[in-house]
Amino acid sequence: MDANTVIVINNNGMGVAETTLAHKLVATYLNMLDLDDRLPAAVCLYAEGVKLAVGGSPVLEELQSLAAKGVRIIVCTTCLNHFGLLDELQAGTAGGMKDIVEAQAAAAKVITL
Repeated sequence: MDANTVIVINNNGMGVAETTLAHKLVATYLNMLDLDDRLPAAVCLYAEGVKLAVGGSPVLEELQSLAAKGVRIIVCTTCLNHFGLLDELQAGTAGGMKDIVEAQAAAAKVITL
């Protein structure tokens, strides 16, 4: 992975799986990115994916660590508002669809989990 890659997470976890497994998979994936310094330019969270960036998420530490290393964590404001979670955002920054589109357009590669 290189700095021209954007990761999209649009589920509350990784893949189509029972929640516990989906959370375990996404935690492992984000942890591997972080530990191996395979840092994407951005991680875009929208739809159910925004639930990973709020209080109680099993991957807050991973997202916060990636952000601390310069990865842009863009969390859909519309989605946060839809779920009533805007005030609970703890990783990344709330952004509009314009921010997500711009990050994806600038990327050489977009990976959807």
